[in-house]
Amino acid sequence: MAKRDPVLVKVLSGAADANISFDPLRRVLASIGFQERIRGSHHIFTKSGVEEILNLQPKGRDAKAYQVKQVRAVIVKYRLAGADDDE
Repeated sequence: MAKRDPVLVKVLSGAADANISFDPLRRVLASIGFQERIRGSHHIFTKSGVEEILNLQPKGRDAKAYQVKQVRAVIVKYRLAGADDDE
């Protein structure tokens, strides 16, 4: 059984939305198949089979809490966290 990315676990827990660093969040999205394009400070993530487009901007070094919540909603809705989901 593979270990989960600690940032992914933190995002899915919902306990620390305001304390998620932006770059690790970008890496998590890339690791689950999202493509990223950048327009100024906007990082736009898309994935085939996912209807929503995630438009994220950093707040200093961190991700914005409401955007972490949006990321979590998409991961849960499309079951992108992996096969060992029991949550």
